[in-house]
Amino acid sequence: MTDWFALEQDIKGILKNPQWDNGSVGPVLVRLAWHASGTYSKKDGSGGSDGATMRHAPESTDAANAGLEKARALLEPLKKKHSSVSRADLWTFAGVVAIESMGGPRAPWFPGRTDKEKPKTTEVPPNGRLPDAAQGASHIRDIFYRMGFNDRDIVALSGAHTLGRCHADRSGYVGPWTNTPTRFSNQYFKLLAKEKWTKKKWSGPEQYEDPSGELMMLPTDMALIWDAKFKPIVEEYAEDKELFFKDFSAAFGKLLELGVKRSAAKL
Repeated sequence: MTDWFALEQDIKGILKNPQWDNGSVGPVLVRLAWHASGTYSKKDGSGGSDGATMRHAPESTDAANAGLEKARALLEPLKKKHSSVSRADLWTFAGVVAIESMGGPRAPWFPGRTDKEKPKTTEVPPNGRLPDAAQGASHIRDIFYRMGFNDRDIVALSGAHTLGRCHADRSGYVGPWTNTPTRFSNQYFKLLAKEKWTKKKWSGPEQYEDPSGELMMLPTDMALIWDAKFKPIVEEYAEDKELFFKDFSAAFGKLLELGVKRSAAKL
């Protein structure tokens, strides 16, 4: 049996890392949990966090997952120490612990995922199921509606961009979304709603910058304020952090559960 309290303490113990962006691996662990789960399709029940299939092609080769091999490697010593935990549980649990440790809400999470060591071809989701940052509102809805989310869920989950930064050698984009990339807050929405964002003049892919040139937004971020239905939700979250936290917690917990097939009751 996994000692979940001990595992949580060990996850907290690796979060501070001076060799990582802004001294914390928290944001990349959140990205790992998100991307491991965000491949689900309600049409056929494929994808999702069950199986830890990101280790296998073609999911391992998806450009949207570039750099996440480093996040998986960070958690391998904990897998060895807590041998009974599945990687699928470890990746998602680490995301939950990281968010709370960075000041965010505690999302609902339950163990019981299993790992697929030699999955069938049909058990590994194809590339292209994760959001493409270069796209707009229609694409965003296609991706999230496929998983069973609504517009409010979409905006809430997009709030994870309050954490971390983009890297040219991974996504092609560069820079953080906020000035506090290791602190979970509603700053992403405040900035998105109130700053003046202009197209960055550079040789890289289309992205947007604030007047200081220090912060950035992706086309998918900008779509949230350009779309008439998304924008009011952005403005709500910009004004009400507690509402954002409540909605994010529920949506993130739902995301982590997608596609999970348990043979026994939740533990």
